[in-house]
Amino acid sequence: MATRHFLTLLDLTPDELNYLIQRAITIKSNLKAQGPNYTPLPNRTLAMIFEKSSTRTRVSFETAMAHFGGHALFLSPRDTQLGRGEPIGDTARVLSEMVDAVMVRTFSHAGLEEFAAASHVPVINALTDDYHPCQLLADVMTWTEQRGSVKGRTAVWIGDGNNMCHSWINAARQFDFNLRICCPKGYEPNADIMATAGNGVTLTHDPQEAVEGVDLITTDVWASMGQEEEQAKREADFAGLQVTEAMLDQAKEDVLFLHCLPAHRGEEISATLLEDPRAVVWQEAGNRLHAQKALIEFLLLGKVS
Repeated sequence: MATRHFLTLLDLTPDELNYLIQRAITIKSNLKAQGPNYTPLPNRTLAMIFEKSSTRTRVSFETAMAHFGGHALFLSPRDTQLGRGEPIGDTARVLSEMVDAVMVRTFSHAGLEEFAAASHVPVINALTDDYHPCQLLADVMTWTEQRGSVKGRTAVWIGDGNNMCHSWINAARQFDFNLRICCPKGYEPNADIMATAGNGVTLTHDPQEAVEGVDLITTDVWASMGQEEEQAKREADFAGLQVTEAMLDQAKEDVLFLHCLPAHRGEEISATLLEDPRAVVWQEAGNRLHAQKALIEFLLLGKVS
């Protein structure tokens, strides 16, 4: 099979993405029933390059490889020559000679694309400043587990037009659901990404209008990594966009709430929202493991019957 990368959700076809969601649900079910006895990747190695810190990303990928009988290598900027100025392409070529796949969590999406262009093993985007596609696999998996097919349903993104918002836009395109984006003026998603989104993605600045009758509500922190110095300004600019239980009451009766975590209670969400039964964030977080297992398996072995 030719080398496939997963830099955004657009790197796979809708059929392949739907396969991954169903495969992840199966892997999760089998793990709970039988334990981690499915080991399709013995002696395979995943290099994990972290230029941004993480809890869920590192634990989920490392556990996935352990369950699969393989091995994961954690590489921080201090652990690679990237931190000393080695060209991105050179590092990619070297790792391609030694490992079976590479996961990268970094700042520049263009840098990730440069890395993938030089790599002859699969490269997985574990977050860049522009996209977070692995999180969306877990999000759509969770939505599907809870409510069945997401096709034709409506989700609303409330918050910054950031990397998560961009990935929700791509998810709406690929999984064929409707997406409403609600953000403060000046914090809209990238115009080029919006231009390709199609009629199923709409933009508003009114949260009450945005949540009316939707199937799912999701958000993220107001200040992402690297934006901490903007915290006070963002809190002022995002006033009125806090997701609360009352906001969920305006959506459908069976609405779900997702958050990629970590969450700042009392800021982008009310202090008690994560305890609301409509919030399924812990299942969502756990699904990072299963969705990424399906992804790794697909990139290295193809579809498994």
